[in-house]
Amino acid sequence: MKIDLDLKPGQLSGKLERFWSLSGEKIRLIDKALDPLKGSPVFTVEGKYTSRGWTEWTSGFQYGSSLLQFDVSGDPYFLDYGRENTLRRMAPHLTHTGVHDHGFTNLSTYGNMLRLINESKVATNEWEKHYYELALKVSGAIQADRWTEIKDGGFIYSFNGPHSLFVDTIRTIRILMVSHLLGHALYGEGDKKINLMDRALQHAKATATYSVYYGRGRDSYDVRGRTAHESIFNVKDGSYRCPNAQQGYSGYTTWTRGLTWAMCGFAEELEVLEVLPEGQIYESTGKKEIEEFMLEAAKATCDFFIENTPVDGIPYWDTGAPNLHKLGNYLDNKADPFNRYEPVDSSAAAIGAQGLLRLGRYLEARDPEAAKKYWQAGLTVMDTILDEPYLSVESDHQGILLHSVYHQPNAWDHHPDPEVVVHGESGMWGDYHMREAALYLWRIIRDEPYYTFFGCIEKIINE
Repeated sequence: MKIDLDLKPGQLSGKLERFWSLSGEKIRLIDKALDPLKGSPVFTVEGKYTSRGWTEWTSGFQYGSSLLQFDVSGDPYFLDYGRENTLRRMAPHLTHTGVHDHGFTNLSTYGNMLRLINESKVATNEWEKHYYELALKVSGAIQADRWTEIKDGGFIYSFNGPHSLFVDTIRTIRILMVSHLLGHALYGEGDKKINLMDRALQHAKATATYSVYYGRGRDSYDVRGRTAHESIFNVKDGSYRCPNAQQGYSGYTTWTRGLTWAMCGFAEELEVLEVLPEGQIYESTGKKEIEEFMLEAAKATCDFFIENTPVDGIPYWDTGAPNLHKLGNYLDNKADPFNRYEPVDSSAAAIGAQGLLRLGRYLEARDPEAAKKYWQAGLTVMDTILDEPYLSVESDHQGILLHSVYHQPNAWDHHPDPEVVVHGESGMWGDYHMREAALYLWRIIRDEPYYTFFGCIEKIINE
């Protein structure tokens, strides 16, 4: 991609104001149109959100979006919608033992509510606050119980089973960190106390070791910074076997949304490590060692994104997609969501932008030159997705971020025109992360408290 080194956050103020105005309209449209008893809205078909029964992983993004909208607008409608649906509909997600998505669903809802309370943006009582805290504690412990031991640690396994490590889960382990920092632990057989921060960081280490490639050692045949969507292990002896893909083209190519989950996840977790004392980190490894492997993974994945994304910062759905060659020198041009050969994935751009921005800020005092590169790359991506053709401006389209792709190999996305790739639709995960990235910049421009996932923990705020 071509990084705009002169772009300033304030230059995006007008685009952000327009974005939030449109965003509120979309949330109201969804509220009026959808029946929650028919399932969570996953992606749009001809501009209308539809459900796709699988893991119901998008409910938190739906209601969390309304809470982010309230954060910006102060409109009680959005607070009421997000809060009431969190209380009425999200409880099953707290005890859902069959998914690896707790850090998505429950931090987006219970976590945002608790953060808004701690920031005094929402009036509350002690019981409501304790309820959100208890929800986050339970969610972190339930998530941590999906555990596979391997030779050099362990990981939270995906819904595919104990053999399966998904790169996505690097962002969901935030819920273990929050639960731990709220004073909670998981208790196993024989009352064995299991440290949730320890498990989160073991998972992060496994992801950095097996899901991210570095172009050396085991990866000498491969390219630095690429990621595998899925890593397969022998559960009998804990040994690593091979890369694989579910939503990507193959285990030897890079599904770009998986790449951006890693970019964003590692950058956010570096931020929480930065504010924690040594004693609250990993029981068996020092803070410095943890920060080193996380930073290496964050920089490698962000560099790969920059090097393998078109000039405007919008990636195609997989960097090894089979028909990319038909697009010619596609990296030297703006991404084309209306081409005939391979779809773009704007949701990966929204997730990746946040990762780039956070890594840039983290490196400000450590490596100013690298910090500027990542920060400006993040701004460049945001400048693109805050405008057409990615910003959804049609009044009857329920999505806010256009040209997201859900599952290309399974052909789940709406595809009415065989002459053009999947395009013009939105995904609830993309809409939420677009709002999250927009809120991140909005707060920086307005000099509000820095937005983090651990803003829901009062003692960190007060320190």
